[in-house]
Amino acid sequence: MMDAAILASVLATVIAAATPLLFAALGELVTEKSGVLNLGVEGMMLVGAVTAFAIAVVTGNLHVGVLGGALAGALMALLFGVLTLTLMANQVACGLALTIFGIGLSALLGDSFVGIPLDGLPELDIAGLTDIPMLGTVLFSHDLLVYLGIAMVPLTALFLTRTRWGLVLRAVGENHEAAHGLGYSVIPIRYAAVAFGGAMAGIGGAYLSVAYTPMWVEEMTAGRGWIALALVVFAAWRPWRLLLGAYLFGGVSILQLYAQGGALFDVPSQVLAMLPYLATIVVLTVLSSRGVRALLAAPACLGKPFHAA
Repeated sequence: MMDAAILASVLATVIAAATPLLFAALGELVTEKSGVLNLGVEGMMLVGAVTAFAIAVVTGNLHVGVLGGALAGALMALLFGVLTLTLMANQVACGLALTIFGIGLSALLGDSFVGIPLDGLPELDIAGLTDIPMLGTVLFSHDLLVYLGIAMVPLTALFLTRTRWGLVLRAVGENHEAAHGLGYSVIPIRYAAVAFGGAMAGIGGAYLSVAYTPMWVEEMTAGRGWIALALVVFAAWRPWRLLLGAYLFGGVSILQLYAQGGALFDVPSQVLAMLPYLATIVVLTVLSSRGVRALLAAPACLGKPFHAA
């Protein structure tokens, strides 16, 4: 059995591990709510990660690096938008191509940064809270991006359900023809959603390279972009469920690391390591079923191109 200190450390690590998933999945949720399916999350995260790391090394400012990662992710997403929203290319094919492009581009850009050490984002010292036994370690010993990721959940939920433009974005995703008939500009709205999704994926990647494991390694996202895609479906396109799903997937990934030492379960660590990716395959397969998509309340126009009259 684990004592309280070890348990608190494990739970704190789970929260940190869930943060890049949370950023990327929230961005993809907003993108899909507008009716666009972008499978290039992995590529956007990688480009965001290498850009953030490179800027942080050159400028010495980690926060500027994170902003650079967000911008890089948004630019990658806008490239996807040009291909799918303006040129009407297939969204699935372009998303896969974006991931492949992101893997290659990040490897090229990051070649000269491999092995360079970097001090990660500092943990916030919240007076009177950080020192609380166990609870302080679990909840109040993280860096700024962890709290920003958590804060983005209610902000995204409020935007989608309580603001005019959030309702318009959802209307575009549910019935773009009707939204166009009411006078809303479908393509610009989708461009904005796609750019937001890219920026969030870029921040998720930036968190990996400047906070979670402050270094640059090729393909350091290790499939997290695909897990983020699965999380959106797992959460049935609801932000609050996404928070739970991110912690669940983050917990599995951390437990398999602890299991490698044989301290937690009498189960091969390779089995636990497979679980997030097996779940990703299952969820993405389920997404292909129209009946299940309707049951899960997927946006009705998800993945459908819009042709303005």
